[in-house]
Amino acid sequence: MSYICFRPTTASVSLARPIPRQFVLGVRQAQVFRRPLSTPSGTSTPPPPPPPPPHPELSRWRRALQTIGRVTLITIVTSGGVFYYTTQKDRHPGPQLPYDPSKKNVVVVGSGWASTAFLKNLDTSEYNVTVISPRNFFLFTPLLPSVAVGTLSSSSILQPIRYLTRHKDRKITVIEAEAKSVDPTAKTITFADETEVQGEVSSTTIPFDYLVYAVGAETQTFGIPGVKEHACFMKEIQDAEKFKRRFMDCVESAGFPGQSEGEIERLLHMVVVGGGPTGIEVSGELHDFLEDDLKSWYPELSNKIKITLIEALPSVLSMFSRELIDYTVSTFKESKIDILTDKSIKEVPVGLVVWAGGNKARNVSVDLMSRLPDAQKNKRGITVDDHLRMAGTDGTIFALGDCTSSQVYLARVLKQLAKRDTLLEQISVAKQEGTNTESLEKQLAKIENLRPFHYSHQGSLAYIGSEKAIADLEFFHHKFSSGGVATFLFWRSAYLSTLFSLRNRVLVATDWLKVKLFGRDLVRD
Repeated sequence: MSYICFRPTTASVSLARPIPRQFVLGVRQAQVFRRPLSTPSGTSTPPPPPPPPPHPELSRWRRALQTIGRVTLITIVTSGGVFYYTTQKDRHPGPQLPYDPSKKNVVVVGSGWASTAFLKNLDTSEYNVTVISPRNFFLFTPLLPSVAVGTLSSSSILQPIRYLTRHKDRKITVIEAEAKSVDPTAKTITFADETEVQGEVSSTTIPFDYLVYAVGAETQTFGIPGVKEHACFMKEIQDAEKFKRRFMDCVESAGFPGQSEGEIERLLHMVVVGGGPTGIEVSGELHDFLEDDLKSWYPELSNKIKITLIEALPSVLSMFSRELIDYTVSTFKESKIDILTDKSIKEVPVGLVVWAGGNKARNVSVDLMSRLPDAQKNKRGITVDDHLRMAGTDGTIFALGDCTSSQVYLARVLKQLAKRDTLLEQISVAKQEGTNTESLEKQLAKIENLRPFHYSHQGSLAYIGSEKAIADLEFFHHKFSSGGVATFLFWRSAYLSTLFSLRNRVLVATDWLKVKLFGRDLVRD
């Protein structure tokens, strides 16, 4: 056997050298990655990795919380958007139709409850409207006693009348002036500017086609001397501000060094004359001011403050049920408010008198009624017919009171009168052209048949202090009477909903919250 012997050469020696470790690891890794691709046919692939474990199922409580959170977020965002849109819409009124000489002129006298509710419902596209009032704002009078003691600020219950007129279809002329006289025969009204700053012209007379007379009334003093000079009324915003100043003057003067006990008792004796809703609410608000604030800041004087309510009739709140009258009297006794009924006022030592003794006709109303002596014989106010037209006139003067339903009714009446005037023009043109007017005359007869006005009493509300209120309500011809804390919450919600605008509602609600947190303001401005 022969053998062949090979001598390793330099090349073979170099191939036999050890391979670096990094290279070996790279080759092994490449083999590992290539191995599945080079798996012989017929062998099974390895199973896929197991799926991740499912998330634990949320409990019903956590799901409910998530749903509530989402709904709350959506509600907040939506409500905020609607609120912002509404406020900006109120702040930026759009363009209006200009004065139209072909339209009839409606003059509205006053800017109180009657005229404001009427303007809200009037279709101004059919008329040229002028508003004449000594004040350029609407005053929410039911909350006036709250302003008198600092529960609400004055601006919260005021709304400029232009906030209403600028949102109507046609431009409304607003004139701040006092009505002086009305001529029902010539159909003219004379008014004068009685503000502190006046121009070259301060009095003028303008004509009208329709007059909406809603000047309201003034406080009845029954000719008692000294009432106008020394008492505080509760009818205008100036009256509430005057009451607050005088009340704080009485308290501060009673604390002046050296005052006798008799003088302190006189200064701290507050008398409210009038047992109607206004007098009751002033007494209740004054009691809350005393209990919630004055006892904390004037401890040396608060126990000496005395509140007396005087009513000339046998009982207070004669328009409420006997049950609510008794409830009010018992609540006042618990609050240490003295009630004197069926009394005549002679001489009472007091520091402050609030006069809420009823209403009487204004001088301009008395002058207007004197021009129609045969039809206007009621000295308490203007007599109207079933359609709110002033008795003795030709049907172009309407007189309104404080009931909202009457103003809605009158707005509908003027809308029908505008349609009647349009039909009369169409009939006149048709007759000139010789066309048939039968259908137009049927429409005219239907429109001229006006429905009479019917007063619907919705109920009465009054706040009696200590976060209690009373209510006499009527639903579906059934009367309901209630009193207490729950009625107080209803009283607040009812007044909040009937405020003039969203701005007023927000301001009043904010004032209530501020008083609850920080108390009433004691500053005498």
